[in-house]
Amino acid sequence: MSGSSFDVEFRAVFESRFAELFRWLDRYCGDASLAADAAQETFVRLYARGEMPDDVRAWIVSVALNLVRDEQRRTTRRRLLLMRRPAGATMADTEPSPEEEMLAAERRALVRRTLDAMTPRERALLLLREEGYSYREMAVALALNESSVGALLMRAKAAFRKAFVGSENIAPTRRSDGGS
Repeated sequence: MSGSSFDVEFRAVFESRFAELFRWLDRYCGDASLAADAAQETFVRLYARGEMPDDVRAWIVSVALNLVRDEQRRTTRRRLLLMRRPAGATMADTEPSPEEEMLAAERRALVRRTLDAMTPRERALLLLREEGYSYREMAVALALNESSVGALLMRAKAAFRKAFVGSENIAPTRRSDGGS
């Protein structure tokens, strides 16, 4: 195995960006397994490329996003068949109280539904920003004009807030004060 400059640079990028990419993908698609597969495949493709792109951070997000979209298209029918069981329904070794678990699950589901109701671009913008991506990096990753990222991001935040608050008002809630 050669100790080429690319190999060294690749290892550094992998070590510094893999966890961040996985975290973003997991939040973007709501599926840790898909996020892990897409993050790994992204770095396989980067290595196969043999050279670093000009903007590595934006490149890996762009490739990963395309991989996730492709996989989601391929699995839509299978997911519809499997919807009889709630997504992520697993038993943990140590669980919080049933009430805490239920409230946390309701909140996660509400956030997930709110994100899923947004356009893919709005969802990607919000999650990339949350991960600390710059406007330039978001523009490159999502093929947008950099000067429009701020306005698009503002609209996405407003859309999320409106949909989330609207969902909270509709979603069943528990009252601890015994009131109605």
